[in-house]
Amino acid sequence: MLKTQVPSYFKKRREKLFQKNPEAVFVFPSNSLLIRNDDVHYPFRQDSNFYYLTGFEEPDAFLVLVPERSKPGSHRSVLFVQDRNPEREIWDGERYGAEGARKVFGVDETYVNTEFDQKFLEYLKHTDTVFYRWGNSAENDPRVFGLIDRYRQSLGRSGRSAHRIEDTKQILGEMRLFKSTDEIELLRKAAAYSAAAHTEMMKQVKPGMGEAQVAAMIEFEMIHRGCQRLGYGSIVAGGKNATCLHYVANNDTLRDGELLLIDAGGEYDYFTADITRVLPVGRSFSAAQAEIYDLVLASQMACLSIIKPGIPYSKVHETASTVLAEGLLSMGLLKGTAKDVIESGAIKRFFPHGTGHFLGMDVHDAGLYRVVKPGSTPPVEESRTVEAGMVFTVEPGLYCQPGDREVPEKYRNIGVRIEDDIVVTSQGCEILTSGVPKERSEIEALRR
Repeated sequence: MLKTQVPSYFKKRREKLFQKNPEAVFVFPSNSLLIRNDDVHYPFRQDSNFYYLTGFEEPDAFLVLVPERSKPGSHRSVLFVQDRNPEREIWDGERYGAEGARKVFGVDETYVNTEFDQKFLEYLKHTDTVFYRWGNSAENDPRVFGLIDRYRQSLGRSGRSAHRIEDTKQILGEMRLFKSTDEIELLRKAAAYSAAAHTEMMKQVKPGMGEAQVAAMIEFEMIHRGCQRLGYGSIVAGGKNATCLHYVANNDTLRDGELLLIDAGGEYDYFTADITRVLPVGRSFSAAQAEIYDLVLASQMACLSIIKPGIPYSKVHETASTVLAEGLLSMGLLKGTAKDVIESGAIKRFFPHGTGHFLGMDVHDAGLYRVVKPGSTPPVEESRTVEAGMVFTVEPGLYCQPGDREVPEKYRNIGVRIEDDIVVTSQGCEILTSGVPKERSEIEALRR
C-alpha cells in the first residue's frame, strides 16, 4: 500500500545534513533489486541512509541536495524515481511516479530516474564539493564518478580543479548516532516486539527440536507481533554451536542437558532490536552452566550500572572485561591477575569480542567509536564520550571451546552471551529490552 504522507522528520534531517556543508551537493542512491536466482529477487530493503533522508522505499532512485544560488544557505531536495508503468505495476505493484513522489515525500522537485544524468551535470555547476558514499554500488560508483569527470572535461582549459569528493559515511553517521524522541519510540517498539518473541520462545523450546524450527518460531513471533522484517539473520545455536560467535547454519538438533543461545531481533519501521538470551534446552542449568551464566550476567549488570553521560564509551568494555577476568581467575580457567590477563590478551581465549555496538537503523549502526582528542598535536584518537540519545547494545559473553583441552570438561561446549539494548538518558540508561527475562531463576521458571 502506498503512503499518503511521510512524517516531517525526514525533511528536518535533510535540512540538518545540508547545513553541515551548505556549499556542497549531496547525492544518495537507493538500493536496487538483487537477483536471487533466475528471475527471482531477494526481498527488497531500502538503503538505510537513503530511507533516513526520504522515507522512500522504491528501488532505483536518487536523492540530491542542491545549493540554491539565489538564496545562500538554502537548498533544493530533488528526488529521482521510477516512472509510472502500468504493465510493470501489474507484476511488481503500484509506483509513486514523479508526481506522486513530490506530493507524498516533501521534496522540492521530482523527476523520473532517466533524467538523473542530465540534471546531475547541471547541479555540478553549483559547487566544488560532492558528498557521495562510494564503495556500496558497483553500478552507481562509475556512473556518479563518470558524470563528475564528464563535467570536468566539458570545462576545457578553464584551469578549474576537479570536484572534491567527500564520503557521506561520517557526516551522516554522526547524525544517525544520536536518536531523536521519534526514533527512540520506534526502537522501543522493535525492542518490545522482539522481547515478547524471545519470551514466548523460551516457553516452547523442547529437546529434539531443530535449530531451524526454533528460528522459525521466534521469527514468526516477531513478525506476528508487529515487526515488518528481521533486523539481521537469526543465530540459533545449541550446545557447542554457541561457542561460534556468528553461527548461522541453524541446522543442528537440540539436546537435553545442553544450552541454547539465541541472538535475534526484529525491525520496526527501519529500526532494529538486537537481543541475545541463553536458556537450557531442558528444564534447568547444570552447575557448570550456571557458573558461567551467572558470571556473564554479573558482568553485564556491572556495565549497565555505570552507563551515563560523560563516561568514555570504552569504559563499558573495560568494566565487562574486569568482572569476567576476575571470575575466570577464581574458576581456575586463567592464571595471574585481572590486569595481566586483560593487557596480555589472554582473556580473549574466552571473551574474544567487544561488549557492544551502536544500534539503530542497522544492527551495527553508524557513528564513530573513537574521536580525535581536542587540542592534540599531532592528532590523537581516544574513545568518544557517552552522551544522551546514544543507543547501543551491552553484550558480554564467555565461550569455552570444544577443543580446548586445558579447560575442565564440565565447561567445554558452553557459550553464553547476554545482550540488551539501551538508550542513554540524562541520568543513566533505559534498558529497551527489559521485557525478556535474563535472571537464571526467571528463565528456569519459564522452562518448567
